Amino acid sequence: MANQKDKFALFPEKDSAKDISKDRKSPTNRDEKAKIKWDECLEIIKDNLNEQAFSSWFEPIIPLRIEDNNLIVQAPSQFFYEWIEEHYYDLLRNSLTRVMGSKINLQYEVVIKNDSDDTLESRTIRVPAFRNNSGSQGAINFAEQNKKEEFATGLNPRYHFENFVVGDNNQLAYSAAEAIAKKPGGTSFNPLFIYSKTGLGKTHLIQAIGNEVIKKNPKMKVRYTSSDRFTMEFITSIQNNSVNDFVSFYRGVDVLIVDDIQFFSSKEKTQDNFFHTFNALHQSGKQIILASDKSPKELVGLDERLISRFQWGLSVDIQKPDLETRMAILQKKSLNEGIELPHDVLEYMAENVTSSVRELEGSLIGLIAKVTLDKKDISLELAKEVVAGVAKLENREITMDDIKKTVSNYYNISIDAIESKSRKHEIALSRQMCMQISKKLTNLSLKSIGAHFGGRDHSTVLHSCRAIDNYLETDKKVKADYDKIVSEVKKH
Repeated sequence: MANQKDKFALFPEKDSAKDISKDRKSPTNRDEKAKIKWDECLEIIKDNLNEQAFSSWFEPIIPLRIEDNNLIVQAPSQFFYEWIEEHYYDLLRNSLTRVMGSKINLQYEVVIKNDSDDTLESRTIRVPAFRNNSGSQGAINFAEQNKKEEFATGLNPRYHFENFVVGDNNQLAYSAAEAIAKKPGGTSFNPLFIYSKTGLGKTHLIQAIGNEVIKKNPKMKVRYTSSDRFTMEFITSIQNNSVNDFVSFYRGVDVLIVDDIQFFSSKEKTQDNFFHTFNALHQSGKQIILASDKSPKELVGLDERLISRFQWGLSVDIQKPDLETRMAILQKKSLNEGIELPHDVLEYMAENVTSSVRELEGSLIGLIAKVTLDKKDISLELAKEVVAGVAKLENREITMDDIKKTVSNYYNISIDAIESKSRKHEIALSRQMCMQISKKLTNLSLKSIGAHFGGRDHSTVLHSCRAIDNYLETDKKVKADYDKIVSEVKKH
């Protein structure tokens, strides 16, 4: 851990942990009301997590105070709060809403160490919860938004070109993205269509374009959204009789970034609206950026007019990174977290986690968690322990039959019954469980998943996935069932 002597190291050395911890346990500006409210939130959170996850990720958080509509808490490190936001955002959001109402936001203060000149100090820096800013993906009032100067970008502020590792697998996509960021709407790459299998960096790259555009010109209106979110916003605008506001909002942007474009499949009215939005923006010289898990010509269920327009500019794919690129990704990410990995650890992890960048970063986060929270030393043996679970997943692709058999055995319900049209609660639940796990663990489209259950359409599958997501947030037993089933599917 050679990098821990940096001026503002994120992870204090073990021998100084007591000093930091002592300061954290007795902040001078703690608010009793904040403690009471946070304790109420913890009761809900604890009921929805296993003991180890709760003690590792929530017990170290300290409530400080309530300011306006912000509950401010103290986290041990930047890595810590990023992990919380990435993995437990929905649980936190729902718990806070139940305790303090829908208008409450969560903000973190991060403890950092300053040991320059052999002195030890404890300082804090304020960092906002990622989704509680102008980039929030919360519900948008388009009528109000069209009148405001502050624009809801939807962008994640973590995604930048500086922390995107370039290799032979993504060089062309990266170069095109950089060119667009310098001159949005002013290149022949309009639209830019990036496609690849999941977890290879599409979302990072397209959002990096948006963040760079705003950095260079804060007045430009950049909007990042997913096809699912665009669809739901369109449906809501119809229900609220505010389609004109919705249309005005999206046709008023300078850069429109739409992720997972494949999920527009079979949504005819949404496609028609997007078609006209696309035309209006393109004719005005505005930049359009799209991402998908398939190339334009492979998209199924999309209007030929849209597919034709997707091919007007540049279509470029991102391949799996080679060994050297995977090692570079691990090295850059670990150094950003204040940890320098030994070469043998880097090489082992890069050689054994090959499926996606997302899995690679996930294995690194697991290693960092053990080092920083369990106070373990970095070693090849520890890396092998962390990578073991990930590597098992790569031995054989998980199939729909694997999932059906596992759910069938777990609930003691026949596969025929699961595939049937029965609406009995236990059968419907097992069917929904199959669909949600298939969406999580396979690369099948919603339409393909539906085909495995009597030809159900994508909207039925999406409804089933959302139903399970709701159960996971509110029903402890279903959450436990889900975790066990997923574990069994991965194991086999």
